[in-house]
Amino acid sequence: MTGYLIRRLGTAIIVVLGIILVTFLMLHIVAPSPAQTVLGPKATPAAISAWNHTNGFDRPWYSQFGTYLNNLLHGNLGWSYKLNQTVDSLFKEKAPLSGFLSLTSLVVAIAVAMPLGIFQAVKRNSFGDVSATTLAFVFYSMPVFLVALLLIQVFALSLGWVDANVPQDQSLSGALAHFKDLILPIVALATTAVASYSRYQRSSSLDVLAQDYIKVARAKGLSERLVFSRHLVRNASLPMITLIGLSLPVLIGGNVLIEYAFNINGLGLMFVNALSNDDYNVLMAYTLLTAILTVIGNLVADVCLTLSDPRIKLV
Repeated sequence: MTGYLIRRLGTAIIVVLGIILVTFLMLHIVAPSPAQTVLGPKATPAAISAWNHTNGFDRPWYSQFGTYLNNLLHGNLGWSYKLNQTVDSLFKEKAPLSGFLSLTSLVVAIAVAMPLGIFQAVKRNSFGDVSATTLAFVFYSMPVFLVALLLIQVFALSLGWVDANVPQDQSLSGALAHFKDLILPIVALATTAVASYSRYQRSSSLDVLAQDYIKVARAKGLSERLVFSRHLVRNASLPMITLIGLSLPVLIGGNVLIEYAFNINGLGLMFVNALSNDDYNVLMAYTLLTAILTVIGNLVADVCLTLSDPRIKLV
């Protein structure tokens, strides 16, 4: 296990560095310098040149990249020229709310999808199974922003149960004081995840139900409740561990659209604003966060899968 973790961490570092390099080069090609954005459209070439020299944007790209990596090693994510504050302070302000939305929607999705998938497998081809499958395909094929707009139209505009916009308090405690207004964003994020997870859980449960040990357990006279609780649920849930681990960056990506749709002042909305403002230190930091979450999600999924099933060995 230790050797495996060391190898995976080494690979993870290389992958993250590669992602940072590719993102840096792409942003450098599209916008070599934010001088025009910072100084405004009426800035003279002399002013732009002076600003680039002062801030190091007139150096070769590899020199700028080396400086960026050195700053990362010291915990410095750069400076947001548009918002006039450090990027790490922006993340500290906005990450708790975005993290709460992602984790809460993940918990809701798991709590709904796993029993739903098992029920569909047990009641295969029944009316409930066909209905759940139809809904799953419908929601799985819908973009998350469309789900958000439908929820806003029905529950906020038509029924008036909640507000369409979440209160603009970027602190988690302030947002939780208006938790009712966070329900729609959480449901929107969880809906597409439920559609995906339930299909995987159903397929995995059907595979387990066809195994010999299930038939032997029933032949011994165990009740269906004991067969399901002792043999079906645990074994059928193992593939879900990998799927959930890989879903961490997907949820962060979904936050971009959800926070924009509901005007939530989190990392996702900050990313959208950074795109429109060419605030590429913020873009780099957000990409770095997504890359790290992807690597961590893969590693945690592998380790949890091994701990859950001793037959699986990490090599």
